[in-house]
Amino acid sequence: MTTATTMPAVFIGHGSPMNTLEHNRYTECWNELGRNIDRTFGRPRAILCVSAHWFINATAVTAMAAPRTIHDFFGFPPELFAFEYAAPGDPQLAESLATIVDPMWVGLDHDSWGLDHGAWSVLCHLYPDADVPVVQLSVDASKPASHHFELGQRLAPLRDDGVLIVASGNIVHNLRMLDFSRGETGFDWAERFDTEVRDLMLAGDGAGLVGLDRHPDYRRAVPTTDHFWPVLYLGGLADASGEKGSVVIGGYGLGSLSMTSIAIGM
Repeated sequence: MTTATTMPAVFIGHGSPMNTLEHNRYTECWNELGRNIDRTFGRPRAILCVSAHWFINATAVTAMAAPRTIHDFFGFPPELFAFEYAAPGDPQLAESLATIVDPMWVGLDHDSWGLDHGAWSVLCHLYPDADVPVVQLSVDASKPASHHFELGQRLAPLRDDGVLIVASGNIVHNLRMLDFSRGETGFDWAERFDTEVRDLMLAGDGAGLVGLDRHPDYRRAVPTTDHFWPVLYLGGLADASGEKGSVVIGGYGLGSLSMTSIAIGM
């Protein structure tokens, strides 16, 4: 089932690749989110996923008919390396995206990437049958935060064409400060920064995300920008539509990870 109804957009805190195989409150929430989207809006005609794990010095979109499953990690069980998410691609959507965001440049990737675990560890719960076409957008490491926010704004027309936009990262992601004794709790600085992002999105101030590098907890919460910048795409989409965000699920892990997921249009 396809629809022309404006699709929601969501930022999902994806956490460990092991969420692919596990059943916990996050994976159950993502599964229910997919069912709720289908019930409310109809099945998306395609999914555009912005993943923290395609972090390169360019903006590119997968444009192959059958994107491969990329196992971009090490040290995990064999079952995770054997996992495949065989969703079809959508070359026509990739070409449309490149046109929509013009004059910002997006390259069409026909053979070098695919779907990495930032995409499939989440999508396998949203749409476990892998029956919705997926294209993935890279995060350009060479650009400032404002670029990613503006690119999110420019992607807004895709929602009116039945495309579900999923940004996947973590608002707080500091692997060097993991504390396994903390379980499902966060350090005070992690909670403060996560709350600031939530508050901005819930207030409809997506543009406020761009200046968060001045927040006193930014350096600990965002030691590298790869996992944080995907939320800027949701901020740009919200700014373009005038929508406020809503929290899909929240939580922390091992002190220095945030699992917060935020949606617009739900």
